[in-house]
Amino acid sequence: MAPSRPDPDPDPDPDPEPRPLSPAPAGDGGRADAGTMDTAAAHAARGDGGEAAPEPSAPLSDSAKAALFHEQRPRMLGLAYRMLGSAAEAEDAVQDAFLRWNAADASAVRVPAAWLTKVVTNLCLNRLTSARATRESYIGPWLPEPVLIDDGALGPMETAEQRDSVSVGVLVMLERLTPPERAVFVLREAFGHTHREIAELLDVEEDHSRQLLRRAREHVGAPQRRFAADTAQQRRIVERFVAAAVEGDVGSLERMLAEDVVAWTDGGGTVRAAPRPITGRAKVARFASVVGIRPEAAGLEAEVRAVNGETAAILRVGGELSGVMWLETAPDGRITAVRVVLPPGKLAFLAGQADPEGGEGETEPAG
Repeated sequence: MAPSRPDPDPDPDPDPEPRPLSPAPAGDGGRADAGTMDTAAAHAARGDGGEAAPEPSAPLSDSAKAALFHEQRPRMLGLAYRMLGSAAEAEDAVQDAFLRWNAADASAVRVPAAWLTKVVTNLCLNRLTSARATRESYIGPWLPEPVLIDDGALGPMETAEQRDSVSVGVLVMLERLTPPERAVFVLREAFGHTHREIAELLDVEEDHSRQLLRRAREHVGAPQRRFAADTAQQRRIVERFVAAAVEGDVGSLERMLAEDVVAWTDGGGTVRAAPRPITGRAKVARFASVVGIRPEAAGLEAEVRAVNGETAAILRVGGELSGVMWLETAPDGRITAVRVVLPPGKLAFLAGQADPEGGEGETEPAG
């Protein structure tokens, strides 16, 4: 995903020509067509009790409603995760959406995918508003919860925008946005909704949707796009870094790091971690080398695997998941950023996805 887009004209992001809107077919990842939502469905999605005369529709059985929801669940979870940066909170939002869907009169909903998209989006907006205060009092750096994206749990990952929008770097930048800006950015960039559809989902004017997207891109697009090393090269860098850290080899670590490298360690107040970002080659190397003097270093194993779509080290001690680490690199191969997530609560979703016995990843002794 390009960090920013030039605005060559007053409308840098025009919607495509109007296209026929229809319910998302089964198995396509559930693209929601908000433009087909009738008034009754829109009110029901907001939970405001508004009423309108829906088009007649045969009532769905409970099993049919459950099957339809299950079909849409990966797309909804992917939407909620990008909105919240937390897999646990995303699951809660999707579960709340299920309760509302289960209680709703499905015969009044012409396009369930659109109805569910609106419900999940608004549930996430409510959570983001309350989460802002919580994140401000968070102990130490905040990083998103790590997830695997190749198992389909978060919906389709067919485009670069879909994959990049779950990367750790982008999710951290999304924290800069207001809840409405984040909603528009996610709906437009990751899911390809038109501004007409977004306006209906968020109950705003189309022009306001465009303004929100423009502001979001200005915030998210400030940093330069990171260099993406090929998978084999990135694997070697991760393996060498972990091995040097376990051995306490400060010299080797310094040779791998860029002069202006920054390290973020998210301990969440529950696990020992640096309380603020660490900057500079010497400081980051010394901090990383401390791993080697900890008692658990002898039992540390590193599984190099794609997490959030990026090569990462899944760290285990005695077979128990203990952390996830991502490294960003410059074109010369030097490490420019280190991000580590340590709190057990933030690793729970990944632990449920990653099967140490499954053979998908490659687990190697860190030393």
